[in-house]
Amino acid sequence: MEFNLTRVYKSGGTNGTLTLNGHFVCFTIELPWRENAKNISCITEGTYELQPRFSDKHKTHLQVLDVYNRSQILIHAANDALMELQGCIAPVMQLTGIGTGIQSQRALQKLLSLCHQARDRKEPILLNINSNRYEYLKQIQ
Repeated sequence: MEFNLTRVYKSGGTNGTLTLNGHFVCFTIELPWRENAKNISCITEGTYELQPRFSDKHKTHLQVLDVYNRSQILIHAANDALMELQGCIAPVMQLTGIGTGIQSQRALQKLLSLCHQARDRKEPILLNINSNRYEYLKQIQ
């Protein structure tokens, strides 16, 4: 199973669209791009393996494995990237602004359900992160 996350970078945060086989799953919010700096930047673009994980703080969520120069990058519920994330990715059902959204827990449950189906089939779960280059070029002109 391979999810595609297409990002749009803004100075105040990063918004994305998560799809599976071309079908919309949810939106995402992240910190702005700050050269992959720990705790203040979203992670670099690339392909990553996802693994279900449990913690007391976030309950059931996903871990993004083998992120260059980073550790403990998670996909967990949050509605405000600047206030609640330290480099992680938060799924949301609706975007409300740059780096903000609503119904994150609902979006996470939808994502986890898809991942559990893949695990039952013994499929690897991959996340391919890229950006909307057209939107980026519009911003810097």
